[in-house]
Amino acid sequence: MNYLKGFPYQNILVLGLAKSGTATCRVLVKNGYRVTANDLKATKSDVAVRELEEMGVKVVLGSHPLELLDRIDVLIKNPGIPYENVLVEHAMKIGIPVLTEIELVPYLTNNPLIAITGSNGKTTTTTLTYEMLKESEQKVKLAGNIGTVAIEVAEKLDQEESMVIELSSFQLLGTDKFRPKISMVLNLFAAHLDYHGTFPEYQAAKAKIFANQTEDDYLIYNADDLNVIEMVESAKATKVPFSATKQVISGAWCDDSYVYFKKEKIIARNQIRLVGTHNLENILASIAACMLAGATIEGIYRVLTTFGGVKHRLQFVDQFDGRLFYNDSKATNILASSKALSAFEQPTILLAGGLDRGNDFDELLPYLKNVKVMIVYGETAEKLTQIAEQANVKIIRKVDGLKEAVPAAYKYSAEGDVILLSPACASWDQFKTFEERGDMFIDLVHRLK
Repeated sequence: MNYLKGFPYQNILVLGLAKSGTATCRVLVKNGYRVTANDLKATKSDVAVRELEEMGVKVVLGSHPLELLDRIDVLIKNPGIPYENVLVEHAMKIGIPVLTEIELVPYLTNNPLIAITGSNGKTTTTTLTYEMLKESEQKVKLAGNIGTVAIEVAEKLDQEESMVIELSSFQLLGTDKFRPKISMVLNLFAAHLDYHGTFPEYQAAKAKIFANQTEDDYLIYNADDLNVIEMVESAKATKVPFSATKQVISGAWCDDSYVYFKKEKIIARNQIRLVGTHNLENILASIAACMLAGATIEGIYRVLTTFGGVKHRLQFVDQFDGRLFYNDSKATNILASSKALSAFEQPTILLAGGLDRGNDFDELLPYLKNVKVMIVYGETAEKLTQIAEQANVKIIRKVDGLKEAVPAAYKYSAEGDVILLSPACASWDQFKTFEERGDMFIDLVHRLK
C-alpha cells in the first residue's frame, strides 16, 4: 500500500461522486486529510455515500452551496464537471486551486508512468502498450480514462510495477505536478470545444501531459500531425516521433512491408491483426513506448499477431453468411468514423447517427465511396441522409434505432460486405453511454445470427 507523501493541502473539497470522486475521498481520508464531498445527483441511500459518511467524510448533496468553500485549501473535481460550475468558478475566483484526481498520482508513487493522450486512439494504444509490456514479462498495471481510477491503481502499485495511463483533456487540465516517464500524444483535432471553449485551450490542456517532463523523460509524438508537431515544439523531454508515412530513424515507422523501431525490424505488416491506417499509427506509438520501456520484440510480436482490438473500437464481432460485422460504437465524432471507414476496401453498410451537437457531416463525405447502404437513426438522421445523398449512396434507410438498423443492414447486404456500426455521434440521445450502444449492437448481431 502506497501513501500520499507531500500533498500540500489539508482541507479538501471533492466535487462529484462518480468513480474518481469516490476513490479520491477514500484515499484522502485513509491518509488523514479532512474531506468534504459534494454531489448534485447522488442520494443518501447510495452505497458510496453511506460508506464515505462512515469513514468520516462530510457529504453534502442536492445543491452546490458556496459556503462549502469556507476554509477549503483545494477543490478536486470530477473531470467531466465543467469549469462553469458555480463552485468551480467561485473557487478559482478566490484563489483556491482546482485539480483532478490525476494530480494525486505523483504523490502516491515514483514508479515509471506511461501516459497516453490524443483526440482519438487512446484506448486502443493504451491497451496495446499494456499488453505488449505484459507479454514481455514486465510488471505493469492499467489505469485512467480506460475505466480504472488511476489513484486506486497507484495506491496499490508494487515497487517494481509500472503503470500505463489513458488520459483525457478533462483530466489533464486539472494537473500541476504530474510528470510521466514516457508521455504520448497520438493526434490532435478540434474536439470537446463545448468544454474547453477554443482549440488553443484544448491544445493547452493536452500539453499538460509533458509540461513537467525533462530531458531525462520521453515524449512520443505523431510526426504526421501538424497540430501535434506545433504543440510539442516547446517540450523539454527527449522527443521520439512515430510516422505511418515516412521514415523517422529516431522513432517508430513503417514501409510497405515492415514496421520498425529506429533501424530495428519489428514485424511484417501483413502479420498484424488490427486493420486500418489509424490502428497502424496506434501500433507505432505503442511500439515506441514499449521499446523505450524495455519490452521485448517477441512480446510485441505476440500481441500484434493476436490482438483484435478493444471493445467498441473497430471491434470484430462476428462473421456469418459471408458478412463481417464490426462494432465501432466508440466513434463518437466524424474523424473516428472516417478512420473506421478507411480501414475497409470492400462494400460497406454503415450504421450511423446519434446526438446532434450542431455540427454538419461534410467532412465524412470523402470516406463514403465504399458505402453502398447507409442506415441512419437518432437526432442526426436527417443530416446524415443529406450527406449520403451527396455521396450517391445507393440505399439510404432511416430507422428509429439500432433494433431496426441491424436487421435492415443485413437485409440490404450481400456476401463479402462489411456491416459497420460507426455512429460519428455521441450516444446520449438514445443511450447512457457508447458502451451501452455497442453492447446492444453486439447482442443484435448475435440474435440475427
